[in-house]
Amino acid sequence: MAEQNDASNDSAASGGCSVTDLQRARRFLCMGTESGTYTLDEKIKLGRENAESLVRLIHDGRGEEVVEEISKFSREGKAVKEQPVIFALALCARESDVKTKQAAYKALSKVCQTPIQLFAFINYAETLSGQSTGWGRAQRRAVQAWYNQQEPRQLAYLVTKYKHREGWTHKDLLRLCHLKPTNQGVAVVIRYIVKGFESAEKEFDKEDAPDDVKNVLTFLRAVEDVKNMRDESAVAGLVEQHRLAREHIPTQLLKSKEVWRSLLQDMPMTSLLRYLGKLSTIGLLAPLNDQSQLVCERLTDEEQLKKALVHPLTLLTALKQYERGRGDKGKQHWAPDPQIMEALNTAFYNSFKNVEPTNKRILLALDCGRSMAFSGVNGSSGLTAAMAAGTMAMCVARTEPSCHVFGFTDQLVQLTITGDMRLDQILQIVGATPKGRTDCVLPILYAKDNNIPVDMFLYLTDNKTGTGDIRPSDALKQYRAAMNIDAKLCVCAMSSNSFSLADPEDAGMLDIIGLDSQAPTVIRNFALGDI
Repeated sequence: MAEQNDASNDSAASGGCSVTDLQRARRFLCMGTESGTYTLDEKIKLGRENAESLVRLIHDGRGEEVVEEISKFSREGKAVKEQPVIFALALCARESDVKTKQAAYKALSKVCQTPIQLFAFINYAETLSGQSTGWGRAQRRAVQAWYNQQEPRQLAYLVTKYKHREGWTHKDLLRLCHLKPTNQGVAVVIRYIVKGFESAEKEFDKEDAPDDVKNVLTFLRAVEDVKNMRDESAVAGLVEQHRLAREHIPTQLLKSKEVWRSLLQDMPMTSLLRYLGKLSTIGLLAPLNDQSQLVCERLTDEEQLKKALVHPLTLLTALKQYERGRGDKGKQHWAPDPQIMEALNTAFYNSFKNVEPTNKRILLALDCGRSMAFSGVNGSSGLTAAMAAGTMAMCVARTEPSCHVFGFTDQLVQLTITGDMRLDQILQIVGATPKGRTDCVLPILYAKDNNIPVDMFLYLTDNKTGTGDIRPSDALKQYRAAMNIDAKLCVCAMSSNSFSLADPEDAGMLDIIGLDSQAPTVIRNFALGDI
């Protein structure tokens, strides 16, 4: 332990840690980039050139360690974008090192749990294989295991909900992996995929068939019946009886109140938040009706909120979107129900109980400039930068045992924000601070001059990342040297589309462009040293 402390002190005195290949790899797994910048761009092109650190680690004989990191980020929810994790696994699977390849294919079923993820893996593996097809014995066995290890009824649900993606279908995968089912339940699903329901029914619908076979056939029969039905009540009945998903419903019936009433019964919390506008537009949700009461009960159920791991930022965005009474594209319009708005507000405050602390010493610096009150947030529709910053301040104040909150413009003001404050109270405090030109280095210099120990400086601004005579990276180095602490700096420009303050070669600096529901996970990973 003493050696670790000495190393940390030496690092702080020298201005921070340089980024190792393992840290670059972790950045890639979390954010889809090896740089110190998190963006909301969902169209990042992934290739070997984006993951050079992964390749170097594998070539240095650390391939199995890389696969373990991939599994960890997937298992523990540290990856905010699933594509980089799947790409990294495919990269390991296509490497020549035998142990790396074996470890990657062994992890396939755990990392790629849905068909969409499996299709993505196959697509990446095919691309990385170049002229080869990539369908060697190891890949065939891994894909065979993916299907055979599924519980039969769940497999039937998955293959009918997620039929194809990335140009691949289940029939393609079965043809290429030469699957031999290991039990009758899976065999029913495979026959259904390859030859259709009539063939599966003819082969397996026997009086003495095992229960899992009967259950699978019953479910598949319902899926097939729904495809050709026009009777809304009949479809709704099958949805409730067999817990069918929205993807099972023909497009022409997705305007039916009766069908959506049935889908609502088992709708996941995140889907419920996403479809509140849709359900209101078609008239399913109306003041004091049974469906609105059900929605309110679910939103205020603290156990369901905890299980769904919904972040306060997600709930505030849902509240403001619903309150606005129209969708982002203008196609949906509704009259907001006061009871649902109150339930969303209650859920917002309850969700802070589910935010886990980092237990780091955090100095949170909020931009108090005038533009924060009307600047939008890239990634959180309907929020102003001030609302988003206030929500993040509440997260810190309510969960972190050691934190300081400051407001800054051209001067620094300590903000008295406590864990029992509501968002409107925080916005009033921030709004009352003196206004002026924004200087980002003030919080770091203040902490240095007043000997305040800080593990991470977290800045929240709209898009004003300008500084005075000293750059934030230089101010951070001065702080590290003076305090002998390897402090970190995370700058979140919520309204920006592009900026750069972080030194990409400094492991203790991170830029966040925009602020979506995944950004808090990135910040947490950064604070804990996971990226």
